[in-house]
Order: sequence, then structure tokens, then C-alpha cells
Amino acid sequence: MAAQRAQPNAHPGTAEASRPEDQQTSGRRERTVGRALRRLSILALATAAAGLGHAAPATADAVYPIPDGDGFYSAPPDIENFQPGDVMRSRQVPAAGFPGATAWQLLYRSTNSTDAPIGAVTTLLLPPGGGMNRPVVSYQPAVNSLGLQCAPSHTIFNGTMREAPALNVMLARGWAIAVPDHLGPTSAYGAARLGGRLTLDGIRAVKRFGPADLGASPVGMAGYSGGGMATGFAAALAPEYAPELPIVGVAQGGVPMNIGKLALDVGLRRSPMFGLGFAAAMGLEREYPDELHMDRILNPEGFALRDQITNACTDEIIRAGANKDFSDVFYGAMEADETVIRIAHENSIEIYPGVPRAPIYEWHGANDVVSPQLVRDVLGRYCSQGARVQFDLIPDADHGSAIAPGSVNAFNYLSDRFAGIAPPSNC
Repeated sequence: MAAQRAQPNAHPGTAEASRPEDQQTSGRRERTVGRALRRLSILALATAAAGLGHAAPATADAVYPIPDGDGFYSAPPDIENFQPGDVMRSRQVPAAGFPGATAWQLLYRSTNSTDAPIGAVTTLLLPPGGGMNRPVVSYQPAVNSLGLQCAPSHTIFNGTMREAPALNVMLARGWAIAVPDHLGPTSAYGAARLGGRLTLDGIRAVKRFGPADLGASPVGMAGYSGGGMATGFAAALAPEYAPELPIVGVAQGGVPMNIGKLALDVGLRRSPMFGLGFAAAMGLEREYPDELHMDRILNPEGFALRDQITNACTDEIIRAGANKDFSDVFYGAMEADETVIRIAHENSIEIYPGVPRAPIYEWHGANDVVSPQLVRDVLGRYCSQGARVQFDLIPDADHGSAIAPGSVNAFNYLSDRFAGIAPPSNC
């Protein structure tokens, strides 16, 4: 869906700067970047490089996805009368792909990044025999997408969720599984703190949902990559945001601990994953529409890429943005301001000061492009403040190949926590 927009104002020399032969302009750009690097944290630089640090024209608007045609997803007009985690609407749905399970979808009240009430959906799978206070795991899939049709509540039953086999493994253990749409009602990919809130409120919802009989259930959380980021943020937020939840264990893997630094890794040079960084900038703009704007510095190729992926799922986003960098889609030099820095910090686990109370199993590939060192740093901070952490660095594994071995360990870890076994720690 094409967005209405004003054409950006070209900066003098901008068109020339993209030409390899214009060494003088390129040199000016490099000196500008150098000054920015000295002046700002790497986090602030990366976020600004995604186009979020520039003043927006008065007519600028975030570009939102096509609304979901299913009225079940629409929040009721009296949403403010509900508390976070209250179930506002529910329905039983066919449990396609999950033999013997019972499936429900719950529309619950949550809170967005500016503290406004929003409606969100979680999908609840109950193994044969119902709930009966059995363990419940909130599983956050990797949803690196901008279209609402990519949300787990859709993909879990139409055969496109790649992590669906993991859900059957957990159901076979007798666990109830909650799968939240953790990008929220606008598919705000990149808004990691929102993902943490939606995860915690989704757990509240399934525990308050009478037909599931999970009110006294112990809770675990799990997720990998983008799902691990929502899981990790939920764990860090829980002591303050949802202290009443009985979270006995958290299993998270491949977690991007700092979205700004990751954006820098995939944006300053050509990368096959550039589209995901660009999509994350779009998602943050959706979540903070009054503060962040991309229109001001998008060049024609940037506008075209934005229009192309506004309603796209992961694979299409990756294909559309493959082997691009910041200079391909943005005008102007890298700049930053206090608002950008604040919002980037709010959505990076590395910066967020909260420390999980629940014990954590964290796994990561030793050769992962998502920095293992940042994971070590964050876990070190958790350990220094009393958290129980088991960190497993998978030898010779990259981001993809670390999934399988770590997942086996993750499910065993959660099983031990549900059994009341004392959590291990290699802090």
C-alpha cells in the first residue's frame, strides 16, 4: 500500500555522494561519520543512521500495515475499562497441525510504548486433558515482519510458522502453550520493550481465562532470535511490570541485545540482512509516530523499499533489502538527538537496567553475526546482581545452526524448573 508523502528535500551534493568517483563528497561523509562516532555512542549512531534522528516535515506519517479484516482483532471502544492482561474477547478455533490439542484465541488488553491501552492477541494451545493448572509456556516465535498476516495467530495454523514443530514437542510434555502476537496491533517490529509487555500481559490473560484452568500454573517463557528479544525483555520487565506472575524459568537464544548496534552491523556496509534493519526502523516509527519520522531523509529508493515491504513477511523483507546499505536509501549525514537515543535505549536489553528474577538459560552460536560478546556482557551484569544464569555457547554454530541443539537444552531446562529442581548457574 503506497504511502502519502512529501518529496524529501535533496541536500546539496547528495546525489553525487553515492557515486564512487566523487571522492571529495565521499570524504566529507566519512569525516562526518567519524565525528559522529566520536561524539555519540555506537547505539545512538546506528539508530540515527536508520533515519530516525532528523526533524520531520509537518505532513510526515508513519506507514501502517493493511488492517486485519477479522473483527476479532479490533479492540472494543471501552478498552480503558480493562486492566492489562484482562481478556476482552475469546474464541475457540480449530487446532490444525496440533493433533489432540484444544486451541483458543484471546484478545486481551495491554499497553503500548507510550502507555496507551491497546488490544493484543495470544493463541493458547491446551494438550489433551485441558489445563488443570499444568505448566504453561509463553513461546515467542521470531516474527521479523511488518504485515499483520505474518502474526503468529495467523501463521500458527496456516502452515507457515517454521517453529510450529517446537510447539508440538512442548504439548507432548503436557504443557499448555501461549503464543502471543508480540509485535502488537501495528506489527511494530523492532519495538522490543513493547514485545516484553505484550508477552507478560498475554501470560496474565491465559491465567485469567477461566475455561483454560491455568490460574495456579507455573510459568515458563521461551524464544529465539527476535522471539528471544521479546522473551528477554519480558524477563527483565517482569519484576516491575508483572511481579505477580510465577515465572519459574526463561529459555532464550540468539538474542539481539542492542538493536542500535545490530543496525550498525547491517547498515554501514552492504549486508544480505539490511532489509530487516530497515524494517525495524519502520516498526519503531509505527510505535513512536509523534517522535520518529523517516520521510525527511528517505531518498526515492528508500521510499520504494518502504512501500514494497509495508505489508511484508520476513522472507520478502530480506529479499527486497538484500545487499543494500544506508547510503542506498537515505539522504544526508548521520545525526542524532536526545529523543532518538532515549527510544533506542528503551528498546535495547543491553541498556535497560532491569534484572530478571527468574532463572535464565541462554544459548548462542559462537559464530553468530548477532554479537555473542554483548550476550556475555548482559549476562555478566545479571550475574553481578544475583540472577541465576546458565549460558551455553554452541561451538562453531552460527545464528541458524545454533537453534536445534539449544532448543533441546532449553526444553529440558524448563522441564527441570517445572519439577522444582534448583536452577544451575555458570556465572
